[in-house]
Amino acid sequence: MLDIDSPASPAAKAGGIFLRMDADWTALCADADVRAAVTDWLVTDHLADGVAAVTDSWIDDLGPRELLAALRPPGGSMRDELTDAVLRALLKRAAGRDRSAVLAARIVVQAMIPAAVRITRSQARPFGGRALDDIGHMTLVALYEVARSGRIHGRPGRPAANLALDALGRVCRDLSAEREAQGEDLARAQDVPDPRPGPEAHAHADAVWTAAVGASLEAGAAADATTARLELLELVLEAVESGALSPADGQAIAWHYRSVPVPDRQAAQAQGSTPAAWQRRRSRAVARLKSTVAA
Repeated sequence: MLDIDSPASPAAKAGGIFLRMDADWTALCADADVRAAVTDWLVTDHLADGVAAVTDSWIDDLGPRELLAALRPPGGSMRDELTDAVLRALLKRAAGRDRSAVLAARIVVQAMIPAAVRITRSQARPFGGRALDDIGHMTLVALYEVARSGRIHGRPGRPAANLALDALGRVCRDLSAEREAQGEDLARAQDVPDPRPGPEAHAHADAVWTAAVGASLEAGAAADATTARLELLELVLEAVESGALSPADGQAIAWHYRSVPVPDRQAAQAQGSTPAAWQRRRSRAVARLKSTVAA
C-alpha cells in the first residue's frame, strides 16, 4: 500500500493544502478518542474482521490509519468488495447530523486525496486565479460536501468513482460560475468544439466500465470501448440495479451485443443452460430493457 507519509504519495507531490491535510490526518490518527470511535464503527458495521485481515491488525488496534489502508488497497484502486463496503458505511455515517458524521466525512476525504490531486491538476491553470492550491481547496470542499450529501451508489465499483465524478462536477460548475461573474462569454465558449473527451467524461467512462467488469458484463481494459458500448453497458447496469433485469439477463445482452459476441453455446455452458434457452432469455431481456428505456 502507498504510505500517505511517503515522499512518493500524491499529497507529497502536490504539496500545499494536500500536505496540510496529511499533517492534520497524522494528528487525527494519534487521537485516542478518534481511534476508539473508528473501532466501534467497524465492529458495529461488521467490517472489523475484514479490515483487520487486510491490514494485518488486531481488531482492538483498528483506527483511522487502518481504515484508510483498507480504503486504499494495494495498487491504489478503490474498487474491491471490502473497499466498497467500508466506503458505503462511512458515507452513511457522513450523511448524519452529529459529530461522528463530520469525522466520517473527513476520513472519506482523506481516502480520496489521490483523486483530489488528479482533479486539481486537471483544473488548475497558471492564470485567472486558478492556482494549484486554490483549486485544491475547492476540490477538497467539494469532496466533503459530496460525502455529507447522502448520495451513495450501490453498484459494484461505483462509490469511489462517483464521489470523484460528483466532486469534479461541483468544481467545474463553481469555476464556470466564477468565469461568468468575471464577464467571460460562456455561451460563445460552449460553441467551441472540443475534439477530446474531458476529465469528467473519462471518469464517467471508467466508472461504467469498472461496474461492468464487476457485474461480469465485461472483462479486460476499457481502452477500446466505444461510446455506444459504454452507453449500452450503462443501460444494462441501471436495469439490473433497479431489478428490471436479472444479472444473467444483463449478461445475455452484454455478451451478445459487442463487436465480437460470445457464442451462445459458450455463454449457455457458462450459465449451465442450453443455447436455445439462452437465446430465449436474451430475447426476453432485450424486450424488458426496451420497455424500461421507453418508460
